[in-house]
Amino acid sequence: MMDEKYIDSLKALSEPNRLRLFWLFLHVDECIAVAEAMDIIGDTQYNVSRNLKMLYKAGLLNHQKKGKWVFYTLKEQSAPHCKALVDSVRFLPEDDFKEVVKRCLLRLSLRENGECVLGADSELWHNTIK
Repeated sequence: MMDEKYIDSLKALSEPNRLRLFWLFLHVDECIAVAEAMDIIGDTQYNVSRNLKMLYKAGLLNHQKKGKWVFYTLKEQSAPHCKALVDSVRFLPEDDFKEVVKRCLLRLSLRENGECVLGADSELWHNTIK
């Protein structure tokens, strides 16, 4: 029988914003809140939440609620074919992700004591990316 999580992973990674988000999780060793992901990707709460949820349901991410924030982290893969899929994303050319990495590092720099304290689309965020 086919591994349904693997098929779900392939489907999840076929959308450019989900691929960008997942690539970030592979290269930025941090949990990322939905609000942070919204600013990083530059998309609506609905779309970002839906994309992160698809990556979670595909078995690629973990999630944890802390107060009002939902944080996502990379899920460790054990099956060889799933590891190979993750590695195929990990080794995509970095040049394709320069802008999203820059935005991610800027957004994460706004944390206080390592915690997300700003909602999405804040004035501080807009002043930071100018």
